[in-house]
Amino acid sequence: MDDDAWQDLVGISADPPNRRDKCEKCKRPVVVCWCPALPHPPEAVASQIVILQHPAEEKRSLRTALMLQLGLEPGKCVVYKGKRFPNHRNHADLQRILDSPQTLLLYPSRDSVPLEEVDRSAGPYTLVLIDGTWPQAKAIYASSPALHRLRQVKLIAVGISDYIIRTQPTEGCLSTLETAAQCLAVLESRPELRQTLVRPLHTLCKYQLENGAVEHQSKEFLLKNNQYPKPIGKRLSRLLRNTACDGNEET
Repeated sequence: MDDDAWQDLVGISADPPNRRDKCEKCKRPVVVCWCPALPHPPEAVASQIVILQHPAEEKRSLRTALMLQLGLEPGKCVVYKGKRFPNHRNHADLQRILDSPQTLLLYPSRDSVPLEEVDRSAGPYTLVLIDGTWPQAKAIYASSPALHRLRQVKLIAVGISDYIIRTQPTEGCLSTLETAAQCLAVLESRPELRQTLVRPLHTLCKYQLENGAVEHQSKEFLLKNNQYPKPIGKRLSRLLRNTACDGNEET
C-alpha cells in the first residue's frame, strides 16, 4: 500500500457518518422535527412533573416525555431513569421530592383518589408519573417502597389517546405526554393546557400517517369487534379486566 492510500485509510473516521441533520432540541431529523408545534414560550405552571422512567423507554424513537420537558418551563418536568427509586444515581435529589407532603403519585391502587378531588388550593403539587408499559410500571412500583408512602391519585375522565400510530392496550390508556398534560390541566385549573401540550404529538402522528403509517385501534377495541389477529394472552386479559388503567402504556 502506498503512502497516499495509507493516509486516506487512517483518515477515515471510526464513527458512522451522520446522514441527516438533526434538530438540536428534539434530536430528531429536521424533516420530522415537531418543535414548531411546541408552545412558545414554554408553558409556565406552578406544579411540577417528575417522571420515573424505565430504561427501555429511553430507546423508543417515538417517546413523548421529551415533548413534555420542552413544552414546560425549565425545571417543571424532571426525568429520573431506573427500575427502582430512589437509586444510587438520584438518591439525594429524588428523596427530597418523595419526602415532601406536596408530592402525589399517579397510580391506580386501592387507596388512590381522583385527582379531580385533590384540594388545589393547598398546592402547588409535585406529581410523580411512572413512564413505561403497564408491566414495567407495576414492577417499578413493587420494587420501590418509597413510592408506597406517597399520596396516590388517579385520573377519572381520560378519554381516548391521540397517539393513534401506536396500539394501546385499552381505550383509556394514554401516552406519558397526554397523561401529564391532563393532570396539569386539572392541577392548574387550565383545561386548555392539555391541547397545548399535546400539539407536538399531533404533529408527529400527522407526519407518520402521511408517510405510510396506519392508524391503530386499541387492543380492547379490536377484541370487542372481533378484529384482534391472535389469541389473547393472560397479561392482556388481566389488563382488560382492570378498568383502572394508569394511562401510561407507551411512551
